[in-house]
Amino acid sequence: MGDVYALDFDGVLCDSCGESSISAVKAAKVKWPQLFADVDSSIEDSIVDQMHTVRPVVETGYENLLLVRLLLEIKIPSLQKSSVANGLTIEGLLERWSDIKPVIMKEWSENREELVDLFGKVRDEWMEKDLATWIGANRFYPGVPDALRFASSQLYIVTTKQGRFADALLRELAGVAIPPERMFALGSGPKVEVLKMLQKQPENQGLALHFVEDRLATLKNVIKEPELNGWNLYLVDWGFNTQKEREEAATYSRIQVIQLSDFTKKLK
Repeated sequence: MGDVYALDFDGVLCDSCGESSISAVKAAKVKWPQLFADVDSSIEDSIVDQMHTVRPVVETGYENLLLVRLLLEIKIPSLQKSSVANGLTIEGLLERWSDIKPVIMKEWSENREELVDLFGKVRDEWMEKDLATWIGANRFYPGVPDALRFASSQLYIVTTKQGRFADALLRELAGVAIPPERMFALGSGPKVEVLKMLQKQPENQGLALHFVEDRLATLKNVIKEPELNGWNLYLVDWGFNTQKEREEAATYSRIQVIQLSDFTKKLK
């Protein structure tokens, strides 16, 4: 019996936090030039540092822009345009992001699709001007490129990242080419729907199904779907999640918290 692995990208295969945070600052400066007019590079650097702490709340890339602006408002109260920034701590942001996000989207009059497009455009421009630096702001977790290259399992990428960026990183940084029909990226629909489709594909019949994620909320969504009871679920202990989330994951019988060395062995 063989195996099917559906793999999240950011936080499972690739540590993209440096690149996504820098790209978010670049995009925020384009989106809100008046807010960032007097922001010096030391403040930008400190926001990029803080982004590593708040990264676990991000489900889709455009949220990085919202976080960059919110962190700026927390840091410089005179720039505050949102009701939530006053007195907000990093811990509070981590705990309440799902409530905060719709509030700031409304108060800042933002449109999700516009932010998605801008974030992609800024990344495209960076890649075009200086591919080496863009690539270098990302890193694959140790052992992952070899594990992907020599995997004996059926591999699928299931990510909310825009596919062209995941594909570029796999090719340029990991030396791995994933066929387009095995790449499900932003625009492919909710991950639970992708998993339902994958388990019905003829080539996956009779194989053991494994889904590897770094977001506990995504795995909890899978558990809510009886149709997906056949999937083995894993939360990685090295990605963009918190100790609290890993402890909570351990209370679910369906979820296995997995270490990087075990993950790379499984793929091979």
